[in-house]
Amino acid sequence: MRMHAADYDICILGGGAAGLVTAAGAAALGARTVLVEKQRLGGECLYTGCVPSKTLLHSARMAALIRRAQDCGLSAQLTPPEIGRVMEHVSQVIAAIAPQDSPERFRSLGVEVIEAPGRFTGAHSVQAGDREIRARRFVIATGSRPAIPPVPGLAQVSYFTNENIFSLRDSMPDLVVVGGGPIGVELAQAFSRLGSRVSILESAAQILPREDADVAQVLGDALRHDGIRLLTGINAERITQRERNLVISYRDARGQAQELAATHLLIAVGRVPALEELGLEQAGVVVRNGQLAVDDCLRTSQHHIYACGDVIGPYRFTHMAEHQAGMVLRNALFHMRSRASRIIPWCTFTDPEMARVGLSERQARERSVIHEVYRVPFARADRARTDGQTQGFVKLLTDRRGRLLGAAIVGAQAGELIHEFALGLSQRLKARDISACIHLYPALAQISRFVADERMKQRLTPTTRRWLQRLFRLRGAHA
Repeated sequence: MRMHAADYDICILGGGAAGLVTAAGAAALGARTVLVEKQRLGGECLYTGCVPSKTLLHSARMAALIRRAQDCGLSAQLTPPEIGRVMEHVSQVIAAIAPQDSPERFRSLGVEVIEAPGRFTGAHSVQAGDREIRARRFVIATGSRPAIPPVPGLAQVSYFTNENIFSLRDSMPDLVVVGGGPIGVELAQAFSRLGSRVSILESAAQILPREDADVAQVLGDALRHDGIRLLTGINAERITQRERNLVISYRDARGQAQELAATHLLIAVGRVPALEELGLEQAGVVVRNGQLAVDDCLRTSQHHIYACGDVIGPYRFTHMAEHQAGMVLRNALFHMRSRASRIIPWCTFTDPEMARVGLSERQARERSVIHEVYRVPFARADRARTDGQTQGFVKLLTDRRGRLLGAAIVGAQAGELIHEFALGLSQRLKARDISACIHLYPALAQISRFVADERMKQRLTPTTRRWLQRLFRLRGAHA
């Protein structure tokens, strides 16, 4: 049946995090809403991203803790992990969360859900199965897919990406991970702790290329301690199948030809927008170099068509997708001029974790931002010592007046600790504001106060001390 013009207030293409938040919010606000998804609601985050990877990492961390039981005065022995059982546990966690993202739940919220591929047939119409949908506003939230590097021979061999790695049920003796970004290092550590021999190939000079070198070094040391081989500054030149092994050919730092053999291969070199088969040319939506062109209000070249989430990036995080979905609701339904926050925390959930918000030290130098840097090791916190988690440090960047510019944490629970600095940046706080806040003892969060205190200590120069002594008639320490 042909729909009348603008039968919907808003039509969302894509049922991942960005699309689901947009759809639920629009329906709650009274908009007639239709959500189109060709596969299953929940998207990458639920089925092939955050949920399964963090569940796998938790199992791997439990295995590592059992191996370290004697460090705590305990006796325990870990039998060889069975990857099939671990992956069944991952599937059970996904299944437990899935009802929150089910079509039935969203229909109960007032969202019409169409389970079919959606394709623009014009600027104001989308074909979804045998339905033609016309709406006042459209939102493209189709997410992203793994980027596949143009390595000769890769197309002729079997390999994993995050989209199919969680279907693994058999043992994986030797794994090569191509890509040392967050996805690559998380999965590399997980499978190493679950019994695989793992190597990481990264084309940049360090793993986690977006982070400061001192931060990446701490994580690199931890990965090596787990038995992972790190090959940085390396580009795979060819991949071939030799009997049961995959052989990756590359050149080392001296330019000499080398080979690395493995039973399994994981490609984790990043992600690209999922724009195929959307018919964007029919809608007059501009795509430049494979990227949707959007303004700071997330409008495409057709101002009634918006986009949010991984499909536009540049930060492909679920929490950013949800933030952008809120922007779209305000802009598309209420004609506001809402813009994205620049305070975006993120975390790589390895052990130790690596989290950051605001400027890195390298970014501050590259942008010629005048800054001061303060560091405190995790070993300063009593809770880190009681828990045996003294790896890493907290690094704080401020301007000359002490206002926060950024923070990086590499250490236990970094993903939780970073939020204090995210709030501080969003409220334009100074280091002294964090110093003045009472932090519970014994808690890891004390380290946030310690690094803020460090600024106060370093600015207390000998001249300042002498001035304070004279002013307040302090006697100072006895010789």
